[in-house]
Amino acid sequence: MTNLSLTEDIMLDAFQNRDIQFEGQFIIGVKTTGIFCRPGCTARLPKKKNVEFFENSKAAMSSGYRPCKICKPLEKSGEIPEEIKSILSDIENNPSEKITDYGLIKKGVEPSRVRRWFLKNHGMTFQAYQRLFRINNAFNNIKNGDKVIEAAFDNGYDSLSGFLHTFKKAKSINPKDSIVNDSLTYTRFTTPLGPMMAVASEEGICLFDFTDRRMLETELKQIQKHFKSPIHPGKSKFFEPLIKQTEEYFKGNRKNFDIPLITPGTKFQNEVWKILRTIPYGETRSYKKQAAMLGNPKAIRAVANANGDNRISILIPCHRVIGEDGKLVGYGGGLWRKQWLLNLERSNN
Repeated sequence: MTNLSLTEDIMLDAFQNRDIQFEGQFIIGVKTTGIFCRPGCTARLPKKKNVEFFENSKAAMSSGYRPCKICKPLEKSGEIPEEIKSILSDIENNPSEKITDYGLIKKGVEPSRVRRWFLKNHGMTFQAYQRLFRINNAFNNIKNGDKVIEAAFDNGYDSLSGFLHTFKKAKSINPKDSIVNDSLTYTRFTTPLGPMMAVASEEGICLFDFTDRRMLETELKQIQKHFKSPIHPGKSKFFEPLIKQTEEYFKGNRKNFDIPLITPGTKFQNEVWKILRTIPYGETRSYKKQAAMLGNPKAIRAVANANGDNRISILIPCHRVIGEDGKLVGYGGGLWRKQWLLNLERSNN
């Protein structure tokens, strides 16, 4: 059984509804087939009498179960396939290279698999991803002093007119105006709690959240509206340290982060988010105490709303806020992730 106080009825309901919010909380063993699955597995549902639950894959394998070939529970949730990692690396290191279907086949990769992965994980075709990455790279080249024509040719465009047309369509500005406009880039990477998305402005990380959070689309719209800029795939000097420090955190080797954060919001929201960052690693604080620290003990609901509007998970640790009675309440990434993070910190504190 798991150690997160879930009843069998709750786990069974999650499994029957293929609820990915429960990824990482438990593993299901199917007695009739001898396999074990993730909560979100799309395989045919077994009867209640034919399942049992385990804390993790190791426990299921120790009981004689083998991993499901459909949901692949031994792989990290949301893990990027190795061939996709290689392609993403090629795009980043050689933005001028246009990878065609034939180019994918030469690399030993099935084009249809690549198309499906980009549509599922980025909401766009593989060719659209490449195009936007090149445009965003050109945008940054121009901001750093390159001439428009140099940026165009360095990013694989043979025609200046074609570059101008594509750039205006993607950025809604002329390339020469890049120097006075903000650039927003995003990346996605896998964590033990599932894939996360990071968005960076030119001054720091302005969004870092789980890709399955229901409010993510709203958060992205808010960021774009504030910066008056679309969000495109691309490079950022903040992504590498963010990924490195996040990996160290999940391994229990890091308690504090030193990455610049940009937090567009009201004065009150920023005061709440500032106080959130003062909660020590491995400890918790109630909404009531947060409100008292702001000098307004009655502003509990307003504080809770501001916590919910936090766009930067983990680094601004709203997972460390609990109810006055000590119970877990309100976490956009799902209460199971909140419990997991608190368990991680307590075990390494």
